[in-house]
Amino acid sequence: MRILALESSARAASVAVVEDGTFLAQYYQAKGLTHSRTLMVMAENILRDMEFTLADMDAIAVAAGPGSFTGIRIGVSAAKGLAWGGNLKICPVSTLEAMANQCYDNSVILCPVMDARRGQIYNAQFRREGERLLRLCPDRAISLEELMAEAKRSDAPFYFVGDGSALCMDAFSRAGIPALLAPENIRLQSAYGVAKAAMGVTPVDGTEVEPRYLRLSQAERERLEKLSTQNKDK
Repeated sequence: MRILALESSARAASVAVVEDGTFLAQYYQAKGLTHSRTLMVMAENILRDMEFTLADMDAIAVAAGPGSFTGIRIGVSAAKGLAWGGNLKICPVSTLEAMANQCYDNSVILCPVMDARRGQIYNAQFRREGERLLRLCPDRAISLEELMAEAKRSDAPFYFVGDGSALCMDAFSRAGIPALLAPENIRLQSAYGVAKAAMGVTPVDGTEVEPRYLRLSQAERERLEKLSTQNKDK
């Protein structure tokens, strides 16, 4: 199965091609450029440079969330556009699970983390059993204090991967909780991890794919807070 994978959930953006689990190529940038300018260009370039077309792909994989609301929307929209143009189906995957798929240490709790702001992180936990990735909890938005409490009860150290790694390592170090940090070359989100995670996902029609935000956007929260205030004033 040949997959074109997209990742735009945070500051870095990337596109990869994987065939039957074999990594063929990845285009990647973490300069903070607008993903709406770069993601489709990278997809077009990687296909051209590898002398592939969309017709040569079996599916499109995309990091569907959690992550940046804008980044996730761009990624999902791009995946839908490519899938429609190539008459392909989509493998939507968890951003957190995609990050865990980049790590191969069997002795730790794989702990992908993203800074969710407002005192929270997006997080999930996994264990590696050979080539198999075992999920220990659902994707969630929790506080650092909650994560540290879980780490204190854990039978293995947490291994941080993701753009929230430095934030978590700093908090764990100050609290004296042992933890490990993924090497820089696999620390951030990547389309390669998305493609690896997609190997266990049944492709679906693009109309079935929606962003997975885990919580309301800032605009939605502000609207609800305004409505709540107005109701109290009545």
